[in-house]
Amino acid sequence: MTANNMHDDWWKQAVVYQVYPRSFRDANGDGLGDIAGITTQVPYLKNLGVDAIWLSPFYPSELADGGYDVIDYRNVDPRLGTLADFDGLVAALHNNGMKIVVDIVPNHTSNMHEWFQAALNASAGSPERARYIFREGRGEHGELPPNDWQSIFGGPAWERVSDGQWYLHLFTKEQPDLNWKNPEVHEDFKKTLRFWSDRGVDGFRIDVAHGLAKDLDSKPLDSLDANWVFNTDNRNGDNPLWDRAEVHDIYREWNAVFNEYSPARFAVGEAWVIPEHQHLYAREDELGQVFNFEFAKANWTADAFHAAIEDGMRSAHDSASTTTWVMSNHDVVRHASRYGLPQVPTTGYHELPNDWLLRNGSTYIEDRELGAHRSRAAILMELGLPGSVYVYQGEELGLPEVANIPWDHLEDPVAFNSDHQFAQKGRDGCRVPLPWTAADKPQPASWDPLFGTGASFGFSSPRADGSAPADPHLPQPLWYEHYAADVEELDEKSMLNLYKRALAFRQEHLTPSADTDSITWMPASAFGAHDAQVVAYTRPAVGEGDHTFACIVNFGPDPIDLPAGTIALSSLPIEGSMLPADTAVWMLLD
Repeated sequence: MTANNMHDDWWKQAVVYQVYPRSFRDANGDGLGDIAGITTQVPYLKNLGVDAIWLSPFYPSELADGGYDVIDYRNVDPRLGTLADFDGLVAALHNNGMKIVVDIVPNHTSNMHEWFQAALNASAGSPERARYIFREGRGEHGELPPNDWQSIFGGPAWERVSDGQWYLHLFTKEQPDLNWKNPEVHEDFKKTLRFWSDRGVDGFRIDVAHGLAKDLDSKPLDSLDANWVFNTDNRNGDNPLWDRAEVHDIYREWNAVFNEYSPARFAVGEAWVIPEHQHLYAREDELGQVFNFEFAKANWTADAFHAAIEDGMRSAHDSASTTTWVMSNHDVVRHASRYGLPQVPTTGYHELPNDWLLRNGSTYIEDRELGAHRSRAAILMELGLPGSVYVYQGEELGLPEVANIPWDHLEDPVAFNSDHQFAQKGRDGCRVPLPWTAADKPQPASWDPLFGTGASFGFSSPRADGSAPADPHLPQPLWYEHYAADVEELDEKSMLNLYKRALAFRQEHLTPSADTDSITWMPASAFGAHDAQVVAYTRPAVGEGDHTFACIVNFGPDPIDLPAGTIALSSLPIEGSMLPADTAVWMLLD
């Protein structure tokens, strides 16, 4: 690893690889990825060239929401291993020059958490219920919920318990929302932050960071707008659920905990808020960093990505931090598929990809070759920028979304809370277990010839008794063999090897210095056409004398002229001095 990863503020310019544990690598053959499986792949991660991993929830869970329904915040799910296994993973990463970031889920617990079980066994108004948000119902006998809010995953946002009270769950009914007005909640989460920091964790990713502080007392519940659940805009300060000013008091408390350690811990917030509020979460005395999701929302157009970069850089400047760049994660359709679908304007978040998923990938043509070309260009555009880059497992293999998982093999609660004809199909298509070895190819499944059963492309090891492993928890498509890591390792032109070359160049030539936290835009006229559809920026190249680093991405249909200089890396082969459509190049300008 380079010196960049050894700085106390390493996270400000890091490449962080998101591991979704249940789908990364299965070491014991039960079909579910585990901590030991991640440890076996530490050499792969080191060879890839990332600075750190972000570990999605690995805590005890009933998996009502992919592990985000946490039963015990200070333990490991027995199906995924033990605390000793976790310690072994931390040691392996640190010994190989990598850091570890873990997910914290503070908006809600599992309904199987000891606190919630105590609340169910206690009476209305008890201290046990005060840790959550319990309210009386409406109607003559309280038989109606306190208001008409719907949960984000479908169905009512209130669930009635045996004595007639109702509790709030903005997500699944298995995820009761915590009451952050309760001091006990504050102290318990500080205890959790210290628990993992003491075990060597370097940072935290905060789930639903904008949702902790709520105001359900200032106005009658049944007078609150039903749209507040789905509208996170709080520019006027009147949203009772999201992005409230009081949430920042919580993060200032947490920041004091981070500073108890040397080096200080940091956190990155998942805050789906208006762009003008993003920087508030990333302030030096709060989390330090916040996800910038504008890349993940952008269609493949020069204007969309130019605006996304501008928004990210502005937010970083306002918070005196660095921005983050994200194209995919465990909650969105993989970008290799998004970029291969029709790039039509949408009024909300990914309507077309979600509709495409709902119809099993049959409503629109997915041009995988085009999606791959654009994905290759996109990673150069992203990795060339200052700030941190968050890479989702499998994107380095160019994995497309698995759009046609049969309904009866899905796990995501999004898929089950409304009629199939109108529901979103959910997020399982980006959570399918990774393909490691092409030779370990499964056979067509009896229930669908497009999916495999038996072997698992090297995802699962044999069981301890030598017997064959169980099928993966989500089915793998047979076309995964073309994306297996061992196949791509041997192909110099593969997506995997493009990522390796780009990460190595970034580490050597784009590490931070006093003058590399900003970019300079290049005008379209620099490429031989005033109307060129291009995203092009420059920044100083470290250790390259007087050279300037340039990233140029051609979004238009026609080739464009390249400026004078040396090509360091290109997303596709370049002949002569013209940059083809849907191609990116890194240059050292004369």
